[in-house]
Amino acid sequence: MKHFELGEFDCPCGNCTASMDTEFLDALDEARELAGVPFSINSGYRCIDHNKSVGGSKTSSHLLGVAADIAARDGVTRFAIVDALINVGFTRLGVRKDFIHVDLDAEKPRKVMWMYK
Repeated sequence: MKHFELGEFDCPCGNCTASMDTEFLDALDEARELAGVPFSINSGYRCIDHNKSVGGSKTSSHLLGVAADIAARDGVTRFAIVDALINVGFTRLGVRKDFIHVDLDAEKPRKVMWMYK
């Protein structure tokens, strides 16, 4: 990867190393290149215990290593990230004022974008 270190995707619990899907990471790296802005990863891989502690879904894509939450602190950055993600082929996005969730979960519906409160 050109723009990331695998350790950026380690579980925030501090005990689990990232078990990330390479197709997902390659696409995310391509999106970062296209966006022209840094992608700061808030959450990548999550173990079951950490996912439960943060109120994550039992079917969270983070558990499978096919998801990431990317920090987005302003509208210009948020747009650049979303635009790049869509342009490289991501079709599952969740947006909150301070981060963007993206995943490549093949078991979930495609072409969907949701808002977090």
